[in-house]
Amino acid sequence: MDPACPAADHIAVKDGKILAVGTEKEISAWGDHDLDETFKDLVIMPGMIEGHCHLMAGAIWQFTYVGYQDRIDPDGKFWPGVKSIDDVLDRLKKAEEKLGPDEPLVAWGFDPIFLMARRMDKSDLDQVSTTRPIAVIHSNFHLMTVNSASLKLANYVADMGIDGIALGEDGTPNGELQEMAAMFPIMRRLNINLRELGRASKSLLAFGQVCNRAGVTTAADLLNDLPDEDVEEMTEITSREDYPLRLHSMLNALSQTATEIRDRALILRQKSTDKLVLGGVKIVTDGSIQGFTARIRWPGHFNGNPNGIWNIAPGQLHELVDVLNQAGVQMHIHTNGDEAIEVALDALEAARIKSNRPDVQHVLQHCQMADRAHFRKMKRLNVHANLFSNHIYYFGDKHLEITIGPDRARRMDACRSAADMGVTYAIHSDAPVTPMAPLFTAWCAVNRQTESGRTLGEYEKISVGEALYAITMGAAQTLQVDDRVGSIEIGKWADFSILEDDPESVDPMKLKDIPIWGTVVAGRKFKIQ
Repeated sequence: MDPACPAADHIAVKDGKILAVGTEKEISAWGDHDLDETFKDLVIMPGMIEGHCHLMAGAIWQFTYVGYQDRIDPDGKFWPGVKSIDDVLDRLKKAEEKLGPDEPLVAWGFDPIFLMARRMDKSDLDQVSTTRPIAVIHSNFHLMTVNSASLKLANYVADMGIDGIALGEDGTPNGELQEMAAMFPIMRRLNINLRELGRASKSLLAFGQVCNRAGVTTAADLLNDLPDEDVEEMTEITSREDYPLRLHSMLNALSQTATEIRDRALILRQKSTDKLVLGGVKIVTDGSIQGFTARIRWPGHFNGNPNGIWNIAPGQLHELVDVLNQAGVQMHIHTNGDEAIEVALDALEAARIKSNRPDVQHVLQHCQMADRAHFRKMKRLNVHANLFSNHIYYFGDKHLEITIGPDRARRMDACRSAADMGVTYAIHSDAPVTPMAPLFTAWCAVNRQTESGRTLGEYEKISVGEALYAITMGAAQTLQVDDRVGSIEIGKWADFSILEDDPESVDPMKLKDIPIWGTVVAGRKFKIQ
């Protein structure tokens, strides 16, 4: 990723950093050295960067997986996908048999959009148990389906006036809960705290395993409350020489007032280390496109569903963005629907007019429905984009057929348009929503192939080189650390992904299939176990 030296056969490493890049003869001029030939038959590339994921990607596996697609857990165990509601219930019944009498049953990964005969509701989960609380978290983490026992715990009844509590034909809650206002009372009573899943030492270590398996050396945890005790533990664990990752953790902006978030972010920034970067803020505006909770402009959802749900009202968003921008706090703003993108850009524009801060570049995360006008505005405002390319494969068919229709689906996650307009962009997995695998994410952006094999938006394809840039330097730029990681250049950290084939030589359709040997972080080797 260094145009001055696009390829080389030797790298010199000293004090965990890159000392020189070139031929053995050139590098030997630096003096005495040891020659390590571990990778002589492998390919070294800059350490891949996952610019949007969550620490719970490791610990979420303590719950029962009931997703449609096959997955592999942090220990390498294969979990086949479930293809019907009956399959979901069978897996839940088996999990329920292993629980103690007072334990709730929690599952994750479910997505009703793939099981279109009908949507699972409380009556289905009551077949598993009418007395044990059950909560099935959807794959997007913006919805959940619960049984009658869980609804009773939260005293959910008809006509509560809470946005996101779906009702059945009888007018009572049917068990589907959409977005945090509806989900949180259940989560609190069942002691389900998704952010808690990233707090314990075991969870952080599992997350390191997930990243190492994917060839990732830097990862951004895009939502965390970050109390002092957690920061202390994260600092201790990440600073270990045998921890295989640089971690960026973003403060949750929806838990306090704008000024409190600003003050906390500035304090956290001072606690950053070489392997734990703090001080950024995550704002969640709308919900999920496939969950029908994203905020979408006219003409709305393709199947006629009502518009989505705001997690923060537009007026509040303007205030929060203004306060954080003035303080120079980088914002990562979740925007799935095009209305959410538009509202976020309007807020950023107003904040930039009031207080221009060229030292900080804000990022629209997911940014899935951005059109070319949005990208032009992003360029004017120096706003970056992190595009959710994995959606093209995992949900592309459903977006085309059900959620937003062919026209808008063809330009989803529009990397080519971003490049055309000169917008700095990265691509990501949002793990555990989809599996962390940057080479697969790059494959999605290059080939734009859906699960059924159709091409979704020929024009928006990018080259292999551009995709590799997006998962290295592009991601580094969105995290404002491109001076430290993202390329193999003198002075940067010696962080590398080690591959068993050359991604620029294989057939682009085989990019996702390249085996990963492991990683190098600060010159230390981490082979996948």
